[in-house]
Amino acid sequence: MAAGILGWAALVLQYALVLRGPLGADLFTRTVNFFSYFTILTNILAALALTLPWLAPQSALGEFFSRPSVRTAIAAYIIIVMAIVYLILRHLSNLQGWDFIADLLLHYVMPILFVIDWLLLVPKQALKLRDTLYWLAFPVVYLIWTFVHGAASGFYPYPFLNTGELGIARVLLNEAGLLVVFLILGSILVTGGNRRKI
Repeated sequence: MAAGILGWAALVLQYALVLRGPLGADLFTRTVNFFSYFTILTNILAALALTLPWLAPQSALGEFFSRPSVRTAIAAYIIIVMAIVYLILRHLSNLQGWDFIADLLLHYVMPILFVIDWLLLVPKQALKLRDTLYWLAFPVVYLIWTFVHGAASGFYPYPFLNTGELGIARVLLNEAGLLVVFLILGSILVTGGNRRKI
């Protein structure tokens, strides 16, 4: 619950910073662009998974986010978030103050906390390798949205998805590579999880 509360606080902080930042000309545009980041969407899923099973365990959403397969999928998503930021994006900006704090929480602290939760508290013996194919639905829908939204607005949340600068062929190659990474990471989590007692 503490991690979940921290996650929601980080999301609210980041949204407040976006509202006063240069992410769009008006409130609606800034809000749409805010929710166009895979980091934001994944942290929302993580916060839901950390809070709903406690707040509403009998609800449909509470039961959904309690499923080991769902929580493992979110673990894979948020590991990718941290890895991409650390390996590719961290040198592209020099954040200060509250921007730095929000970035630290969403890209490093929450991924680490969620993975710890997954390692210690999520039953893993029933995970199947075929689950990893279902887990691709979220990133595939996200990539389609990014492509369509970017073509219509010119806004791309990540430079490696910018078709205006890289071209469609290069971006499609990048997207295919990301999906392969998702599959590999998901397979590692399933295989490793099956070998754990929890």
